[in-house]
Amino acid sequence: MEQFYILFGSRTAAETLLFIAAYETGYASRIAETFGNSLNGVQRQLLKFETNGIFVSRTVGRTRVFEFNPRSPLAKSLKEFLLEQMDCLPRDVYKQYFCQRQRPRRTGKGL
Repeated sequence: MEQFYILFGSRTAAETLLFIAAYETGYASRIAETFGNSLNGVQRQLLKFETNGIFVSRTVGRTRVFEFNPRSPLAKSLKEFLLEQMDCLPRDVYKQYFCQRQRPRRTGKGL
């Protein structure tokens, strides 16, 4: 994943972009927890991308959820690029960060 860090300027920026590309949406605490980053750093990156038109956000309860801006041609191209590059990641890295369960499990259902 080092090539992403160089390209996007910081580790937190690259991981934030990859997370949103992989999961379609995301919020700061989930992204920070997934990669072990500081919450403040992830929040700064999300706001930077939103200010520059790459992301849009909406509030769900008390949580601000971010996604790629569907009206931005740059965001669309960037997302396509990131998804193509994710195919080059080692399988163990991909499974560790980008195969997390997204939906809640039914009560009483076994693992």
